[in-house]
Amino acid sequence: MSTNNFTNIKSAKNIDLNGVQKAALMLIALDIETAAEVFKNLDPADVEMISAEISRVRNISSDVADAVMTEYYDMVTARQYMLEGGLEYAQEVLEKSFGPTKAIEIIEKVKSITTLRGFDVLKKADPVQLISFLNKEHPQTVAVILAHLSPDQTAGALKELPQEVRSEVAYRIATLGKISPQTLKQIEKVVDEIAGGAIGQSVSKIGGPKNLAAVLNKTSIGFSKEVIAQMESFDFELALEVKRLMFLFDDLVLIQNKDIQRILKDVDRKDLALALKIADEKVKEKIFSNMSERAADLLKEELQYMGPVKLKEVESAQAKVVDVIKALEEQGEISVTGRGGSEEVYV
Repeated sequence: MSTNNFTNIKSAKNIDLNGVQKAALMLIALDIETAAEVFKNLDPADVEMISAEISRVRNISSDVADAVMTEYYDMVTARQYMLEGGLEYAQEVLEKSFGPTKAIEIIEKVKSITTLRGFDVLKKADPVQLISFLNKEHPQTVAVILAHLSPDQTAGALKELPQEVRSEVAYRIATLGKISPQTLKQIEKVVDEIAGGAIGQSVSKIGGPKNLAAVLNKTSIGFSKEVIAQMESFDFELALEVKRLMFLFDDLVLIQNKDIQRILKDVDRKDLALALKIADEKVKEKIFSNMSERAADLLKEELQYMGPVKLKEVESAQAKVVDVIKALEEQGEISVTGRGGSEEVYV
């Protein structure tokens, strides 16, 4: 709360309570049994915050409590209208009851607390549950929803998808960009059915090659290779971009020294010098420490006297180094640490 003292509010006019404080007043207004049931359905962290606010309540007038209760009732009513007939229906009914200004105010409050609530429910689901929610949806819908989740959860969900659907969903995650209102409406419908939430119009830029790369980095090498191989059949360039993003040049510091030495055998010296032009000092040291003293000195000298270079040339050189790393990893000659979802295979 910014200006008002929560312990001594005596007027409902111009009060400025936050959500936790309003929840505290709501629970105080309820009987003990009902309040206890509400607590059972809250996260422990929320219970702790609300309990702390309840302990601070002093001298709250009845009109302040009534104002909070009225606001809660208006929002529950508006939410019910939204579930019955959508946003437009809810606003129409509320305008008839309260007038346009009050109706818009209530609707905006409801939207603010329900935005992406469906995704919050999905974030708590395990991969099997997640796919059971989504298995009948179009791959584009599945891709948009999975793109909102963590890489770990999305990786698990991809494993549960049928093989014929998996690569298409992965491809759509990699190619997602701005989401059209029509697509948002479909996503809203799906998430509403799952959790009764509503997706706000703030969702605009999700997914992309980097998102898919982060997801595949959480899976085993064998699984990610399978997804990438399937993607290559219909968009080779995109598959290559995702492969490069799955390992960033700066991730060289994660590789064991013996593997760095193996990589250096296949990397063109000119590409290596260009790639190190803007590299972090830790990356440079990792490279220098795995070269002979003479080779390291020559490389340092080359970097010292290298003139201005176009950024795209440096990025291209780094991409070539990453390509070498990925090729050696796929051949089983090196191991890239820091990946999730590893699977132990014994032969």
